[in-house]
Parts: sequence; C-alpha cells; structure tokens
Amino acid sequence: MHLTVIARILGILLMLFSVAMLPPILVSMWYDDGATQAFFSAMALIFGIGFISWLPVRAVRKELRIRDGFVIAASFWLTLGLAGTLPFMLADNPGLDFADAFFESLSGWTTTGATVMTGLDTLPKSILWYRQQLQWLGGMGIIVLAVAILPMLGIGGMQLYRAEMPGPMKDAKLTPRIAETAKALWYIYVTLTIACAAAYWVAGMDLFDAITHSFSTVGIGGFSTYDASIGHFDNVAIEMIAVFFMLIAAMNFSLHFFAWRYKSIRHYFRDSEARFFLFIMAGGMLLTVFALWLTNTYNAVDSVRYGIFELVSIATTAGFATADFSSWPVFLPVLLFMMAFIGGCTGSTGGGMKVIRILLIYKQGVREVRRLIHPNAIMPVKLGKRPVDDRILQAVWGFFSVYIVTFMVMMLALMATGLDQVTAFSAVGSCLNNLGPGLGDVAAHYGDISDTAKWLLALTMLLGRLEIFTLLVLISPTFWRS
Repeated sequence: MHLTVIARILGILLMLFSVAMLPPILVSMWYDDGATQAFFSAMALIFGIGFISWLPVRAVRKELRIRDGFVIAASFWLTLGLAGTLPFMLADNPGLDFADAFFESLSGWTTTGATVMTGLDTLPKSILWYRQQLQWLGGMGIIVLAVAILPMLGIGGMQLYRAEMPGPMKDAKLTPRIAETAKALWYIYVTLTIACAAAYWVAGMDLFDAITHSFSTVGIGGFSTYDASIGHFDNVAIEMIAVFFMLIAAMNFSLHFFAWRYKSIRHYFRDSEARFFLFIMAGGMLLTVFALWLTNTYNAVDSVRYGIFELVSIATTAGFATADFSSWPVFLPVLLFMMAFIGGCTGSTGGGMKVIRILLIYKQGVREVRRLIHPNAIMPVKLGKRPVDDRILQAVWGFFSVYIVTFMVMMLALMATGLDQVTAFSAVGSCLNNLGPGLGDVAAHYGDISDTAKWLLALTMLLGRLEIFTLLVLISPTFWRS
C-alpha cells in the first residue's frame, strides 16, 4: 500500500476544502452575523493540516493500486467529516461539542440530512450556508465516486449499470480520463443547481434561500435553513419545483451526461432502471394520495399536494418536509420509510440500496418461480435485451444480505443504548439509507439521543454512503496481508 501517495492526496483534499470556507466567510461579512472569525480559524487550521500532510510527500508519484483506492474512498468521507466539524465548534452559535459537530458534519457530507440542531431560524446566516454547502459538495463527491472511481475498483452499483448499457457506457468511465469524467459531471451538477436556484427564486424564495435550498435539493441532502423545512414557505410552486429536481437528482447522472452530449432524452425511457424508478415513484404517489384522501387526513387537493411531496422526498432519500408524515394514519409512515430502502438510481446523489439492485432481485425472483414450473429451461435474467452475468446477480444478493445484516446489527446496538424499537429501527434505517428524518424520538431531530448513539449512527451513515463493502473490506485481515 502506498501510504505516501494516500497522504499526498488527502493533504491536497484538505487544502482544497479549506478554500470552501471562503463563501461562508463572505456571507458572514455581508450579514455581519459574528461567525467570520470562526470560519477564518477553521480555514487556517484545515489548510495547515493539509499542507503539513502534503509537504513531505509532495514529490511522490506512484501508480495507485486497488487497495489504495479503497483506503482513499473511505478516508475521503472520514477526513472531510472531521475537518467539517470546526466551524460548528468554533462559532459561538451553535457552539456544538465534538460529537454533535461530527454528526452534523458527516450528515452533511454523506447527504444524510439527519440533524442535531434546532432553532435554525435564528442561526447565523453563514452557518446555515455552510450546512447547505456541505451537502452540495458531498453530493458532487458521491457522483464522482460512483461514476468515476468505484467502477475501477470493481465495486459499486455502476458495475450493474454498465452491464446493461451498450457502447461507451461499458467502459469504466464516461470519458477516457477520470479528470474529463469529473469535469463533465461537475458541469451537469452545477447547471442543475443553478437551474434549481433560479426556479426557487422565481417561485418566491429570496436569493439566499433559493441558493441554499438548491444545494440540498440537487445534492438530495434535505437540510434546510428553517426548522419547518420546505413547509416554512407554504408555497405549492416551490414544493413542485423541489419534487421535479429531487426526481432528476435521484436518476443516474450518466443519463444526464448522455442527454447533454447527444441533446436527446430518448435514452431515459430506454433505460430499465430509470423506467423502474419512475414506475415505483408513480405507484407510491398514487397509493399515498389515495390513502390520505380515504382516511380523511386531508381533502383531495391537499392529499395530492402533501402526498406527492412527502413520497418523493422520502423515497429519493432527500428528507425535506412539508408535513409530519410520522403522524399519518395506517401504513403510510412505514410505507414511506420502506421506500427509502430502495432509494435513488445508481450514479445519483440518492441513498438506499439503489433501484437497479431491487430490479435485479425482482427479476431473479420471477425467474426462480418460473423455474419451478420449467426446471430444465434456460432463463437468463435480462436488463433490456441484455442478459445479466450470474456473478453480478450473486453480488447483488451478497450486497442485499450484508445490507440487512448490517441493519439488524446496528439496530440492536442502538437499542442497547436505551432507545426504543421504533426509534432504533427508524434511526438506523434513516442513516443507513442516507435519508435523515426518522420516527419516534428522532422524528424531529437527533439532538436528544446519547453521544454513543450518535457515534453509532455516524458509522451507519458511512456504511450506507460507501455501500457497506468499501468500509467493511478495510477491516478484513485479507486486505492488510501483503
């Protein structure tokens, strides 16, 4: 393992992240909110640590190996999560302790959206900007990781996606070089963010709220600058704009890349995962709206309004709120929460197990039923017209099994800290799926649970964002053998 190369990369990463303190500094100076010094201090500390890490190994040039890639992928989130704690701790308001600051920072970076903070309406504008910016940067990191990095390591959902796509999508990258791939994805991500912010502004948000909410919408993070989230605005147009961009951001960014390159949207409707994703969303919307209407929770119009927004927000793992879905009648809270386990598409900013895995599990289940009737028949599982290799199907089932076992272990660990079953179930599911809101004691925020529970949930966020195997492989004895 090339530790010097890893130290060099992480040093550069920290120095780049220190520059990200400049926008909050400018916001703090503009609003004179008293947090300017905290951000200056954080920037100096982060840059200094990065510089010290980079300087001794600045001339090292070695080819990265697969093992180096695993360490870098895991260290990326952990290092930035730790660095991101500084403004939350150094600013007088909110002045969080280390456990809370790390939880909030990692929740932002992993676009989970779980928060320990309350009284958002009175926080300094620069802190609010910073929280939203963390999710935006984290969302971009997720896209580059999923589309450009993890496929080369032989892991991640993009392996499944490339098994279906013809032509250049069967390569490890969208473009011949990682730098070009990252640049193309960056252009798309920034363009979507600008379009979302402009739409919010036209719909009635002020410029600050429009920009900050576009960060967490396109990043599918769910942080807001208000305790009431999107519900603060009580604006149908804003809610529908959020729905549209959440759906766009939850789809594979490779599809957006092809739409941008070939000026066509036909491939969206040809893609098996995209079609299945839209089918699930449409079915969930109908079921939610009818259930709200039939139980007289809302009138017909409000059932459509709140049902569609909450379903899309939870199912895409964004976590914005316009209503308290945890208090909805019958099966609805559990339905919405279980939808988050499916999550977004591969190569999106969404969390969860990813749509393509659920689609393959469904198709394999149908095949096994047919085999009972025709035991000698050869029936390959197909995505579109292309058969899926059995190794991929085995990997899907392996991932699904580990995902469920991880969920159960973390839930039991959380219950051991004293939380009740509903709270533990929803908190682990929410953090593992990078969703944010939960049920029970964490329906509003995570500030009242113990520090031990917060550390366990922070680990759960990392496991969910790195698709479990990336982190678990680092504790395997085989990984560290020469």
